[in-house]
Amino acid sequence: MSNPLVDIIIVNWNSGAQLARCLRHVDFARNDGYEIDRIVVIDNASSDCSASDLTNNNYHLTVWRNAENLGFAAACNQGALGTRADYLAFLNPDVYLCQDSLRLLVAFLNDPRNCKIGICGPKLVDAAGRTQRTCARFPRAGDFFINSLGLNRAFPVAFRSCAMTEWPHEDSRAVDQVIGACFLIRSSVFRQLKGFDERFFVYFEEVDLCLRCKQVGYDVYFLNEAKATHTGGGCSRQIPATRLFYSLRSRLQYARKHFSPISTAILCFGTLFLEPVSRTVLTLVHGSLKELRSTWEAYQLLYRFIAGVLADRTSELRFGLSRNQ
Repeated sequence: MSNPLVDIIIVNWNSGAQLARCLRHVDFARNDGYEIDRIVVIDNASSDCSASDLTNNNYHLTVWRNAENLGFAAACNQGALGTRADYLAFLNPDVYLCQDSLRLLVAFLNDPRNCKIGICGPKLVDAAGRTQRTCARFPRAGDFFINSLGLNRAFPVAFRSCAMTEWPHEDSRAVDQVIGACFLIRSSVFRQLKGFDERFFVYFEEVDLCLRCKQVGYDVYFLNEAKATHTGGGCSRQIPATRLFYSLRSRLQYARKHFSPISTAILCFGTLFLEPVSRTVLTLVHGSLKELRSTWEAYQLLYRFIAGVLADRTSELRFGLSRNQ
């Protein structure tokens, strides 16, 4: 029996030296029991030359350069186009595979006893070797509303967090979701789900993918034995306001897709009108004027986005009425 094929897909945006280091660690990884068919780097219009002069000594490397930033979900789907692999490994540029990372993930999913597991994520550690809490429960509407009031930040012990921070991540188990920074998915499942939902520019795209994976009958699994280093943050640290905007927007998009209309309406009210106040108060308590400015810049972006959506829908409604007259 031939070894299963794996495609590695990496989405890059101004990751600096991290991308080249990520590729070097793929070279170091053991590949017994599987074969890497392609490494695909999708560059989302980087301006720092991080996707230039890339090399990989052992595998076929393809670099696709987008003229504009299409977002994480869309770029991942681009990388998966034309795959003939059995498994797709999605990596962030700030993730560095350990020697046995992929070998263990592939062996686990390739075991016939695990045929109903669709997605598998490794344990991620920081640069100092400390385990990161990367698995989470699926968010509920109430969780989001609590977040909008700032209660989870003001009283973290009293209110449930979706992040499974109470679990030390030192054993393997089925979970709701694994972090999108590094995971392996069956290509057959990825095709069945039609890939990532590209309406999520960034954030919540892996939450949505894991939820849909479970909805079609597959489990999501955390494999403690497989390990990779995740430095975290990456280029998003450079743009805190934009990062918060996309997080809030994706939250609303996730709610609209998966929650009831009433729950979504309540959540929208909390996110748009209550959360700016709670974030402002907590930021002032912390004494961070820089964070306060980023918060309000993010909300300005969000309000402009919502206004644009409403304007488009009003225009569509007027056009529909005029055609029926």
